[in-house]
Amino acid sequence: QVQLVESGGGLVQAGGSLKLSCTASRNIFSVYSMRWYRQAPGKQRESVAFISVGNITYYDVSVRGRFTISRDNAKNTVYLQMNSLKPEDTAVYYCTAQRFGSELWGQGTQVTVSS
Repeated sequence: QVQLVESGGGLVQAGGSLKLSCTASRNIFSVYSMRWYRQAPGKQRESVAFISVGNITYYDVSVRGRFTISRDNAKNTVYLQMNSLKPEDTAVYYCTAQRFGSELWGQGTQVTVSS
């Protein structure tokens, strides 16, 4: 079973930046699309960024222009660069690997943006 481990979360002031990483336990990026979700306290989980096997990216409107998803296949790692952070970006961020309807999840990393 593939394991996903997120890192890079933390506390940052509004307007600041963070870069999240999600490393897979083995090379899966040639067959798995990757997605970042987030879940804020008391709110539903939402998808924020997606990158396909063919490197097509998609962003939720709430983060478009501020967040960038990318991946390094050689490092088995997908990234989420988050700029111009806002307090409403505060959430636990999860990465997932998707293939044929199955989805593997990481444990999540907390991002807190202070005003």
